[in-house]
Amino acid sequence: MTASELKPVCVGPDGGETVFLVGDTYTTLLSGAQTGGAFTLLEALVPPDTGPPPHHHNAEDETFILLEGRVTFQLGEEVIDAQPGTTVFVPRGVIHSFRNVHTGPAKMLFMYNPPGMEGMFAEIGHPGTRNVQAPPLDMADVHAMIAVSSKYKFTIAPPK
Repeated sequence: MTASELKPVCVGPDGGETVFLVGDTYTTLLSGAQTGGAFTLLEALVPPDTGPPPHHHNAEDETFILLEGRVTFQLGEEVIDAQPGTTVFVPRGVIHSFRNVHTGPAKMLFMYNPPGMEGMFAEIGHPGTRNVQAPPLDMADVHAMIAVSSKYKFTIAPPK
């Protein structure tokens, strides 16, 4: 798709494609197809004491912008206690995870560059509703993530 073929996209507060996965609510706001392959933008609603297992991406960089709540990011050996307004860039290959360490939900945006990871959420997530808390963590989600990890070029880190 060329730049002249791209069309503006507006996603309203109830829009996007939403799934529940690993106890979180993920909404794809802009897919790679919508951005002409430039990036993917998602929103995450992260309940207290949830977040994905440690992992790294082999094919894309990831950027997080914390909008609400408090989240602890593990970036390799570094721990960052993020407050609203914090932006975190994670280059491909860096093992990372995040966890909501506050008593209320956290909300953040995250972007993949280049796009493609949004397919994983659509493939293994359970249909959800934006801004609605997901059901508690189900280990079947983690097993599903492991099953599609090579397809989406990411690796779940082994437990320490």
